[in-house]
Amino acid sequence: MPLARINGIELYYEVHGEGPALVMAHGAGGNHLSWWQQVPNFSQHFRCVTFDHRGFGTSRDLPAGPGADAFVEDLRQLLDLLGIERTALVAQSMGGWTSLGFAAQHPERVTALALCDTTAGIDDAEVARQMRALQADMARPLAVVLQRAYSEQFPQREPARCFLYQQISGLNAHVRTDLLAKLMATRQPVEPLIARRIPTMLLVGDEDVLTPAKTMELMARRIPHARFVTVPGCGHSVYFERPDEFNRIVLEFLRSALPAT
Repeated sequence: MPLARINGIELYYEVHGEGPALVMAHGAGGNHLSWWQQVPNFSQHFRCVTFDHRGFGTSRDLPAGPGADAFVEDLRQLLDLLGIERTALVAQSMGGWTSLGFAAQHPERVTALALCDTTAGIDDAEVARQMRALQADMARPLAVVLQRAYSEQFPQREPARCFLYQQISGLNAHVRTDLLAKLMATRQPVEPLIARRIPTMLLVGDEDVLTPAKTMELMARRIPHARFVTVPGCGHSVYFERPDEFNRIVLEFLRSALPAT
């Protein structure tokens, strides 16, 4: 089992494929398994790195450890261990804080950034105001929060896929939602993205009630060069609900951002 001994813990990770590096950071309802519909596709073009954030999946935090406060440094040390100098980042929900945080602190190491169904803690007063309701939601048990992580039609339209989503999410039953609420309150700068014009895409399901499309549209105004995409008929988990469309959109974005792929 590939475990990176970094930053005081053993962090679970996997690497698939060859080519330019692509790291995928999962949300609070997932772990590295969440990307099962993306890795077979993206690994044909990229060296895909998936991992379990500390405290999620197979990665464990230390007793009284830093939790989400260490996400960005965990990613930096994992990339250093793997010898990856520069990488594209695809982030879902909670993973947006990891990815935007890394891009803000190490913009020279980021080739492209796709933020999916996430505000990523962007330092914008209006976005923060609109997301305070999400922070209240995160005080509830994670299983309750995740019932709203997909469109209402998803269980009927794709019962097997929805069941798998719930099973993967169930592996996070031990996660402390108060720590997640703290993470959601963290605000992060976007000036480094703008200054370096890091290719950026903001993607959201038009039925997302946890990170509404109108809120992410505000982010697009804050990052003028960003591409803003809404996907119809799905909620907070576009990558899981509409994988073919998600893969097509993200791959087209990455190809335009990284012409050599």
